[in-house]
Order: sequence, then C-alpha cells, then structure tokens
Amino acid sequence: MGLEIGIVGLPNSGKTTLFNALTAAHAAVAGYPFSTVEPNVGVVPLPDPRLEEVARRAGCERTVPATVRFVDIAGLVEGAHRGEGLGNRFLAHIREVDAIAHTVRCFEDPDVARAAPGTDPARDIAIVNTELMLADLESAERRISGIAKAARSGDKEKQAELTVLENVRRGLQEGRPVRSQELSPEEMALLSPLFLLTAKPVIYVANLGEDQLPEGGEAAEAVRQAAQAEGAECVAFCAKLEAELEELDPADLRDFLEGYGLEELGLHQLVAASFRLLGLITFFTTESGECRAWPLRRGTRAAQAAGKIHSDMEAGFIRAEVLPFEEFMRHGSLQAAREAGALRSEGRDYQVQDGDVIRFRFH
Repeated sequence: MGLEIGIVGLPNSGKTTLFNALTAAHAAVAGYPFSTVEPNVGVVPLPDPRLEEVARRAGCERTVPATVRFVDIAGLVEGAHRGEGLGNRFLAHIREVDAIAHTVRCFEDPDVARAAPGTDPARDIAIVNTELMLADLESAERRISGIAKAARSGDKEKQAELTVLENVRRGLQEGRPVRSQELSPEEMALLSPLFLLTAKPVIYVANLGEDQLPEGGEAAEAVRQAAQAEGAECVAFCAKLEAELEELDPADLRDFLEGYGLEELGLHQLVAASFRLLGLITFFTTESGECRAWPLRRGTRAAQAAGKIHSDMEAGFIRAEVLPFEEFMRHGSLQAAREAGALRSEGRDYQVQDGDVIRFRFH
C-alpha cells in the first residue's frame, strides 16, 4: 500500500534500535546524536494468526502477510523548526509519512548521550511536539497570508479555508496539536495540502531498560499519561532486548518472555497498533496455493480491493465471492461454503470487512 510510519524522537531515544528490532535491518546504532542522517526504511509483517488458519484450511503451501513500512528518521533537537541540527531534513521526512511512532527514552545508560539532562519523558515529549507545532504554525500563517486577500474580496472557498486555518492557528498557539483539535473530515480535507505534521496520528513508544520490565515504572507511566491526554495509543517495551529476542527460535522465545513477565513481544503490539492507527483492515485470498493477507483502508469497496491485487481485476470487475473469517473456519473452504449456501456474492460497491476471505470474478 505504500503506507509508512515514521519513527521520530530526540537523538539517542532508541529510534534506530527500535527500527532494527522491527525490521531486523541492522542499521547503524551509535551513542551520539545524528548517527541517522538519511532515513532507514523497512517493511514489517503484521502478526495475524488468522492467516495461518485460513492457509491450513485452504491447503495453501505459502503465506504472505500484510505489511506496513517503518521509516527511521533523524533525531530532532530544540530549534528544529528553524533548521537547528538536521531540522529541515527531519521535518521534510515526517511530512512524507502517514503516521508517527514517537519514541521516548525511559531507560538509563551512561554510555548513550542524552539530548537533555536527566530522565524526564514528559519534557522530551514536549520538546518534540513543540517543534512540530511551531513548524505547523509557520505553515498555517504562510497560507493565511496567501489567501487573506482573496477571502476579503468575497471568494467563498477561501473564506471557508481561512476560518479553518485561523482556528487551527489559535489551537497551535494554545499548545494543541492539530490531531487534538476535533476537526471535521471536511476541515481536515481543507488542510491536507499543507501536510501539517501534528495532523498525523501518533503512537507513543516508551523505550524501557531491561530492569524496568514489564510495566516500566514512573517513566513509562508519564508517557502513558501524555498519550492519554491527546487520545493517542501507547506501547511500552525494551527495544534493545526485543531486537535480540527476535533472533531466537519460537520455542525459546516463550521462555524468555515469561522470564521477563511478558505475554507477547512489544513489537507485535506496536505493529498491530499501527494498523489500527492507520484505519486498516485485512482481507484474505487463497488462490494458486498461496494464502495472502491484503491490508486496506476501512471503508474500501470491493472493486478497489480487487485493484490492489491487479489493476485488470478492478477494470474488469464482475463480482466478489465473500466469506467472513468465522464462516470460513466453520465451512473450511469457499467451495464447501458455496455448497452450503453460505458464500455471498457482492457487487463492486460492497465495503470489504476485516477478515473477509474473497475470490474476485473479473473479465
């Protein structure tokens, strides 16, 4: 889908370690600021037990999971909106992603320099958010200056846009990110050409030390409270440890997780939260011995879903034969469901649901 989540945070917050844990990409990690200049990009599969179940029932020999792209972006410092550090490059890369994973350092390590003294997650979050809001404020003010004359002359569209921009500017000046300003879909559409940074949805990642597992203590709680204050999601885990655990055999992994009081990898929680954040669902196909999970924006129609597989399938769409996951598990195959009268035939405007098993018919 090309959907991307940017990993951001202060220098040495553990962004690249998190990226490596997610992607097994082995990007360079250093204990000093700006070791990441050009962004690292990796594709991460979504753990989904339904995929294996559908493949087993359908007799598929190969599975292909749904994926999301993560981008490790250079660390931000105070003054980034004015170009301090790698600010201009940092902000440009954030504008290109669909959502943000804001990594917050909660761990202590004397060998890894800090961007600011002491452990203060709330302060670190505020530094990043303030820089992003100041950059958005500049963008909003430039646009206001650009359309004010046309709005005053009676241009109705520019008047409507100006009203939204002035409200957004006021919210930013009060310290409220755009995503927290309760804008309507129509208002967000007016703002979309500006690629505002704080309009992007965010997940906060409390990056813990091993000694802070499993809950994270006061530092992780401060991150959770900051996330809750703006209605964002939060996950807490030790990125360094999970980068090592990812290389274990599954049989050994369970013992290690239990030893740290963990039920599952925090990385899996992060990827699942990313899908929710982007409003994604998953449908499955079982053609040619391959069971494949396809990510879609919620509300996508059947013909568009077919186009994800191949543009010819959307152009020549006839119908979608649909079986919800629970029904598939009950009948065991599309053919058995057809014989039982459970297989539905849907037209091009059918909105695909999470877990649908689909066979597309097309010219």
